[in-house]
Amino acid sequence: MLDTALKSEIQDAYRRVVENLDLTPRYGQRLMIAEIARTLGGIESDDEGKRKSDNHVCVLEAGTGTGKTLAYLIAALPIAKARGKRLIISTATVALQEQVLNHDLPSLASHSGLAFRYALAKGRGRYVCVARLDQALEGAEPNPTLSLFEQSQHAQSSDLGVIASDMAEAYGQGEWEGDRDNWPHAIDDAHWRRLTVDHRQCTGRRCGHFGACAFFRSRRELENADVIVANHDLVLADLALGGGAILPDPADCIFVFDEGHHLPDKALSHFAHRFAVNGCLRWLKTLKSSLTDLNQGLAVQPTVARLLAGLPELIHTLEPALGDVFSTGHQLAGRANGLSDEESTLQSRFEKGEIPDALREQAEQLLTLFATLSRSLESISDVLRESLDPDKQTGLDREQAETWLPLVALLHGRALDAHSLWQAFSDRDAANAPPSARWITLSRVAGEPEIEFSASPVSAAHTLAKHLWGRCHGAVVTSATLTALGRFERLQERAGLANRYRYQALPSPFDYANAVLSVPKEATDPSDRDAHEKAIVDFVTQLADREAALVLFSSRAQLRGVEKALSEAVRERVLAQDALPKRELIERHRTAVDSGQGSIIFGLASFAEGIDLPGDYLTHVVITRLPFAVPDDPVGATLAEWIESQGGNPFMRISVPDASIKLVQACGRLIRKESDKGTITLLDKRVITRRYGQALLDALPPFRREIAS
Repeated sequence: MLDTALKSEIQDAYRRVVENLDLTPRYGQRLMIAEIARTLGGIESDDEGKRKSDNHVCVLEAGTGTGKTLAYLIAALPIAKARGKRLIISTATVALQEQVLNHDLPSLASHSGLAFRYALAKGRGRYVCVARLDQALEGAEPNPTLSLFEQSQHAQSSDLGVIASDMAEAYGQGEWEGDRDNWPHAIDDAHWRRLTVDHRQCTGRRCGHFGACAFFRSRRELENADVIVANHDLVLADLALGGGAILPDPADCIFVFDEGHHLPDKALSHFAHRFAVNGCLRWLKTLKSSLTDLNQGLAVQPTVARLLAGLPELIHTLEPALGDVFSTGHQLAGRANGLSDEESTLQSRFEKGEIPDALREQAEQLLTLFATLSRSLESISDVLRESLDPDKQTGLDREQAETWLPLVALLHGRALDAHSLWQAFSDRDAANAPPSARWITLSRVAGEPEIEFSASPVSAAHTLAKHLWGRCHGAVVTSATLTALGRFERLQERAGLANRYRYQALPSPFDYANAVLSVPKEATDPSDRDAHEKAIVDFVTQLADREAALVLFSSRAQLRGVEKALSEAVRERVLAQDALPKRELIERHRTAVDSGQGSIIFGLASFAEGIDLPGDYLTHVVITRLPFAVPDDPVGATLAEWIESQGGNPFMRISVPDASIKLVQACGRLIRKESDKGTITLLDKRVITRRYGQALLDALPPFRREIAS
């Protein structure tokens, strides 16, 4: 249980913030603080501070206006400090991350009476490598791979030299912290790749520039921070590296996942594997062409010499094996002669994730070959790293080790990625467990044919349950939309959240009776595409001249078709998502509304979430059709097949709950603060003609209803 002193600290901090900022206390916010404090304060630990309790996670749906950022900071921070844990605030979007870092945390520090330090965590790839910067200034190639890997950028070396000079001056004078995101100008990706390193290429404390390293300087700031602001991708990347590589060890952390509904999808993308055959042949060619120089520079070291001696035969075996799997992929895709002139890509999925025996045999052979290659390159990398340590005598010159480590480490990473993909193609899925999705993609890269093999789990639940929820000291998952059809089961299933955790949907401070949900007589069934498109055109045409409206489409083709069919007078008021950058579109919309002209935004799915247009900037949301996602992507289709094989109904189990979440998000664009009001119009008749329609309506906030019979 939460002790009295901690409870008083949380209550006092909340009272001070409310008084100092002249805020109105909200019931949902107070309830959220209490629920988080109850969960985190009740975690039992042993004498070493290790968690014994299994009820250490709470999942809280808190709608817009709850004030959830203040709630979770005030509740979790005192408990984290008292328990000797670090508080990790993880967001899905840059916008929320910047708000927490630049507004919410400074405000809390100024007005709550709580003393704490905070820092922003970013991956190594967001920071300049001082050693690479030094090499670029000298005009030297950062590593021997550049002539082969980046020939197209080689002519731009002078540009890189100018950028490197500016960066070195700013970094040396303390005017820049080495962070790509804070450099005042856009940096070309090709240039940035030459100025940064990944975790395999980095030599850490053995680097001569370690004391001035931007990444490790930021890491030292993290070590002193009570609150670390990160994002879901970074947390997942850290877990993939075993945990504790970038962020503190999960066991020493309390996590808050804001925008937590994005976590399952983010996790799936992290656990997917891809392998491009010709791309691999190109980097193998780089390795083969470098062998003579590698031997001249490194073969004085006996272990390296032995490992290098085995590489020619290994590459000689790999190249024809890759040619064979390239041919097999084309045959399985039914395109033995490749793509036609009219085709740009072709995707072919293996039903239920099951691959033919011939491909499995090739996968097993490639798995063995890439395992051997990975081990060899890893061992060479280890010797090169040791050679950078003045206390280690390996027989290798430090300068030679510094020269070749970037290439060997880069190729080691490529080999590991290849090994992971062929492992996923070699593994047999467990009986009665969700299978992995497996598919191949034919395409052209720089005019040349390419075939890519891909594999992905269809659910991240097991991995998240084991490596995140099972390891962390405590966690809070929150978002405005976590329930589907009013229940948490869909999130539990996707995110691996146990039934024993605490779940609560918090009451909203908004009066939803200020908004009308309308299903007008013009609503039609989208299966009749022409009639549906005409209904949208007619409805948009009837919108008042000064209306501030958002019309949400599920199809870019339909958006364009409707826009084209409008009269010129109406079309002048339309701002279409695919015609303008998002920020410029919003600015134009606000300007039009401010001038009393009215404005109609045409948006796709991304505009149903994250658009914030309070007050008069948005008084009418038009949803053209129920937001059902067609499970035609390989992962979704494989999951649907598996559910059917288990006697389930994938439409009711996946499509309807997911549509419910998206429909709530779309409706949520209208009411952004207490005084907001307006209309939500749904132009899809299925919501009143299909049996799932009532469930979708019941899951929406209690808007006033105007539904035509």
